[in-house]
Amino acid sequence: MLAMLATLLRPTSGAIRYGTIDPRHHGASLRASIGVLGHDLFLYPELTARENLEFFAGMYSVPDPRAATIEALAHAGLAERADDQVSTFSRGMRQRLALERALIHRPTLLLLDEPFTGLDDASGSALLGRLRALRDSGAIIVLATHDLDLAGDLLDRAIFLRDGRMVEVADRPEALRALYRKVMAT
Repeated sequence: MLAMLATLLRPTSGAIRYGTIDPRHHGASLRASIGVLGHDLFLYPELTARENLEFFAGMYSVPDPRAATIEALAHAGLAERADDQVSTFSRGMRQRLALERALIHRPTLLLLDEPFTGLDDASGSALLGRLRALRDSGAIIVLATHDLDLAGDLLDRAIFLRDGRMVEVADRPEALRALYRKVMAT
């Protein structure tokens, strides 16, 4: 699903539209406004945190890559480790850096696959705060997660998939874990 939303895979049936824009004809221009965080973090381990973010800022033609990088490192809580190679980072540190890589160009659509992986409680809470702020500023966030306790109060809508098919949709679900168990048991 996330690959289809990122315009990297075509749906086998149906269509995905971004307003009036058809991704089959405008995929490349759409990708400029999409941020993706998947299982593969797409970071260069031999580069420093700063070099990684400046590289991706340049790829997205961010007007001031240096300023965007400084801001991103602060959001990730990695300002003091800016000049350390990513290969020396813990999984949680790499996860936080990869999120900022996905956000460096200020996308309007953010696709996240298990973003809480490797994060301790403090980092998970910080990520929730960051995602709430992004949502409140108008970004659309699609979050694939099994960490229902963390994601529950962030959601406007929950979509449950089984075997790649949508089986339930719930607007602002209150007891997300209980609903998940019920839906998956049927």
